[in-house]
Amino acid sequence: MRTGIFIRPDPNRVVLRALRFATKQEHSDLIGRALALTEKNAKQNAEFVLKDFSSRHKNLKQRILERFSWLKDYVPEDIKISESRKILIGSCFMYEYSAESAALFNPSIIAHPDQSKLPPGSLRFLMTLRSTGEGHISSISFRSGVLDAKNKIQMDAPSRFLCEPELIENPTYNKELFWKKLSDMGLVNDWSRNAMQGLGGQFSLTELRLSLQSTLNRTSPGKKFDDDPVAGGMWHLAKSNFEISFADGVELSERIIFPVISTHSNGIEDVRLTAFRDENGKTVYYGTYTAYDGRNVLPQLFVTEDFRSFKFVTLNGPGIKNKGMALFPRKINGKFVMLSRQDGENIFLMVSDNIHFWNDPKILARPEQAWELLKIGNCGSPIETEAGWLVLTHGVGPLRKYCLGAMLLDLQDPSKVIGRTKEPLLCPIESEREGYVPNVLYTCGALLRNGQLILPYGMSDRAISFAIFPLKDVLSALK
Repeated sequence: MRTGIFIRPDPNRVVLRALRFATKQEHSDLIGRALALTEKNAKQNAEFVLKDFSSRHKNLKQRILERFSWLKDYVPEDIKISESRKILIGSCFMYEYSAESAALFNPSIIAHPDQSKLPPGSLRFLMTLRSTGEGHISSISFRSGVLDAKNKIQMDAPSRFLCEPELIENPTYNKELFWKKLSDMGLVNDWSRNAMQGLGGQFSLTELRLSLQSTLNRTSPGKKFDDDPVAGGMWHLAKSNFEISFADGVELSERIIFPVISTHSNGIEDVRLTAFRDENGKTVYYGTYTAYDGRNVLPQLFVTEDFRSFKFVTLNGPGIKNKGMALFPRKINGKFVMLSRQDGENIFLMVSDNIHFWNDPKILARPEQAWELLKIGNCGSPIETEAGWLVLTHGVGPLRKYCLGAMLLDLQDPSKVIGRTKEPLLCPIESEREGYVPNVLYTCGALLRNGQLILPYGMSDRAISFAIFPLKDVLSALK
């Protein structure tokens, strides 16, 4: 059942991040000190920086110079600056962050979009992991591996390097969808209608900014976005829906996604991947996740076709609260279906005509057994089997011990529960109980292949292992 395969956090995998200061004056003062150095001193120190850190990062020189380019507003226009001094200044506004220094846990797994160059009978898989580092900031990292014809697992060795994506500076928005989200936020009025009137069916962030400013100039001259609740809300909505892309040549295991917006500021947590098949047979990959800002949790969504470029979008409606959203991998009776846990205790089911809007959640299952008395939740996207939708669950029992169970839902009507496990499928054994959060065994998704359930799981919020279950045994326990 347990494979003996482990994925452990590696503090040596560090990523370069932008170092920012609270005020413009602090930025200017630091640059001023660097400009005061002699050219010889600046060159020597720039060469030392490149020598000292080049083995730890790809394209270090280029990335430092790119960071310097973001600081041009703080540099006097009449000063000619050498490349060496740019490197020195840029490096002072960057720092290394060990993304896995605290923990690596809560995996989700799907079949990899690329199945090329594999031995017969093999399957490549892709995983998202929750990486936690200094300050308990959670980010999304990636791994891959191969299942051979007998489902033996071979993990791909991760790269030594990590790299953040580029933020797409001027993403586009769908006017109809944007308007619906404004309505859900209570921001539809004459002012917002005027601001949206001049925008096309597809508009850019720049076009929205100009329209908002133009409308403010007409209605409240001198007012800024932040000073107006409607304009500020529209701008915040736009900035909360963003796009990122990794550069060519950045390997999957080198990709890491950190919080970008304020609602993510303390972490992007517990991605649940779904390989979603639309009515035309096309597969797109959704990831539901929990955004955390230090006080509030909010379920959100990203979408990708290649795990290189991602669109992060807000979810809306009264059903969007708490944690644990998990999307079914296809529509059922023409509607999107999602599991959730709005009250932090029970598993709910929601249906919707639009993946962005969720209303009217219904309780699907409540805690019943002793090992799940405190609360239950889903553990990833439901898995379609001939017997029904297989849903992995987690239960929290005495002394906050987390174990894994399952339930089976009707294929045509997932609001009908066919069966539930009375005993856990998997509980933390002695070697898995100690960690960042003790006694927690948790997963964000499993993969069904050749009659076996491939289940990666987090051990006490510190590392990851795998278990494999025959599907017939799991179904037998459910019935």
